[in-house]
Amino acid sequence: MSTGATTTVEIDTTLFITVSGPPGCGATTLCERLADAMGCPYVSGGEVFREIAEDRDMSLNQLTAKADESDEIDRAIDQRLQQIAEKWGMANKPFILESRLAGWLAGERADLRIWLDAPEDVRLERIEERIETEAEMRVREVSEAGRYESYYEIDIGDREFYDLHVNTARWSKESVFQLVRTALEEYDPDDDEGAFATPDVNP
Repeated sequence: MSTGATTTVEIDTTLFITVSGPPGCGATTLCERLADAMGCPYVSGGEVFREIAEDRDMSLNQLTAKADESDEIDRAIDQRLQQIAEKWGMANKPFILESRLAGWLAGERADLRIWLDAPEDVRLERIEERIETEAEMRVREVSEAGRYESYYEIDIGDREFYDLHVNTARWSKESVFQLVRTALEEYDPDDDEGAFATPDVNP
């Protein structure tokens, strides 16, 4: 039986992985644990959003409002994430890229692509301490799905190309980490018969 306690582990790998999922899926928690265990950088879409706001001397609210006006901000974020994916895809070093579109933007450059999810009521409970309300979360998810379809003809509901799909409501945070850790440690490129193809995305 899991006690929920975390243990110090190291994952010996050079894999470039992407982690994606909706708000409250547990992506940030998992990525922080993985980055520590893999001893590697971790970049999130939220971090890039904050960097762009700083570059433009804008508050997060101001940048969010501007993003709602046109596709320019979204595309700038996606371009930067794709450039990061291109850099690390050639580095042969461990790296983690996290965003809703990380798996799409990294494409064939990523070694493994992970999707995390949980039932809506569970995710709402997890984010109740955030500023975002239930209504705002639902509106954001619908809005983002519409933008992805409009910009890139991406159906965010298409999970076919993900290598690992985990319902994080079924296990503790530590157990989710251990599941993914096992997948990374047991991955052998010599036994890899091929990933699902990912359509090209051009921000």
